Amino acid sequence: MRPFLLGAGASAALALLLLAVFDAVQLINYDTLYTVIWGRDLARGDLPDLEVALAPTPHPLQELASMPLVLLFGDAPEFGSVAAWVVSGGAYLLLGVLGVLVFALGRAWFGWAAGALAALIILTREPVLSYGLRAYVDLPYLCLLLAALLVETRRPRAGSPVLVLLALAGLLRPEAWLFSGAYVLWLAWGDDGLRGGALVRVALLAASAPVLWALHDLLLTGNPLWSLTGTRDNAAELGRKTGLLNVPTTLPRRLGEILREPVLLAAAGGLGFGLWKLRDRARLGVIAGLLGLAAFTVLATAGLSILVRYLLPVATIGALFAGAGVFGWMLLDRDDPARRWWMGFAAVVVIALVAFTPKQVDRLDSLQRALSTQEAIVGDLETFFSENPPGEVCPVYVVPNRRPVPYVALWTGGQPEEVAVTTGAPPQTSFVPRTREIADDFILDARDRDRTLPEPIPDVPATTTRFWTASARC
Repeated sequence: MRPFLLGAGASAALALLLLAVFDAVQLINYDTLYTVIWGRDLARGDLPDLEVALAPTPHPLQELASMPLVLLFGDAPEFGSVAAWVVSGGAYLLLGVLGVLVFALGRAWFGWAAGALAALIILTREPVLSYGLRAYVDLPYLCLLLAALLVETRRPRAGSPVLVLLALAGLLRPEAWLFSGAYVLWLAWGDDGLRGGALVRVALLAASAPVLWALHDLLLTGNPLWSLTGTRDNAAELGRKTGLLNVPTTLPRRLGEILREPVLLAAAGGLGFGLWKLRDRARLGVIAGLLGLAAFTVLATAGLSILVRYLLPVATIGALFAGAGVFGWMLLDRDDPARRWWMGFAAVVVIALVAFTPKQVDRLDSLQRALSTQEAIVGDLETFFSENPPGEVCPVYVVPNRRPVPYVALWTGGQPEEVAVTTGAPPQTSFVPRTREIADDFILDARDRDRTLPEPIPDVPATTTRFWTASARC
């Protein structure tokens, strides 16, 4: 119980630190907003519409976790705001949990100093913080995966506890299915491996996540492979990179975007020295990293997008080996000749890390400013809806593109398909960013094929806020 309480306390402390550093910024990403809406629908006994235009991939466990929000807050007008606060608070806490898990794994593999550095690295990477603070599903998935690795590290061949964690992770992201399958093979390996009924039980546990996901899709859409086909169609419509041929050229760049040059250097040295002198300690990390790379490749081959966030598990393993690159020598005997070489390499890495620190600080400052600006743009739009309930304005809402759709649906208690995207038809209640700069800060995306913005309705009185122009023709 004491280690759990210490971990919970450390997670909360890290979450509070991040809250202070990022001024408690609250900004929920597009995919998670849809999940909250779908969880709301399921809690009401309604089937969500997963086939709305450019709907994100559904994640069964995330939808299940969203349902209690409705049970707690019901159909209150402020449900959308309350849900956003709960989800955002959970995002900060998950980042704290991530830091604690990385430290615990690093300490178990390569010593406390390596664990502390790995946690510091992962919690100062701009993509990790960006995805984490915006409550992407990849962060709870990553925490569950690391928890499974930690259980296996502390109790090799633990079996069911590891598979339960991987099964939960597999209801958030399909890459966990590969980890579960590989783990079952490991449990069956060797003369003392599982056999008979025991092997069948763990195999069924490993298969539970893909089976439950397929049943989820079948019940909601009639197609057990809806998540695969829908995600693949969205990737094609958005023009994203996919396919096995793009992996060799894209993967190193995407990984570098997360870790950056000095950490990659440290990770390479930690991997090399670790396999040379600390092979037993490094083995599980190497296997986990290879499985993460394999899962990333399988997703790309299946036609899914090659995105930075899909490499967060591999990057986290890289951060752990970077910790080993700087402090792994502490585990060697003082008379080991390799100790001096490792210390020399670590000194070079420390110099590189210090030299690159100002650039890393600049990236984090830019992230904080971007999130704050986007939060203000969203908050400005939310204010309109709080001051103008649906019964007091034209209840058909039109927005400039798909990005604000789930926000409007959540604030109004409606459905995403009820929010129109400007297509040239005469709007009724139209929301337009006041300037192109505002649109570039949040509404538009660099990958948008159509970056044109509509004009406010002519000859109609408009409500102008700091970031938006709202006009209505009823």
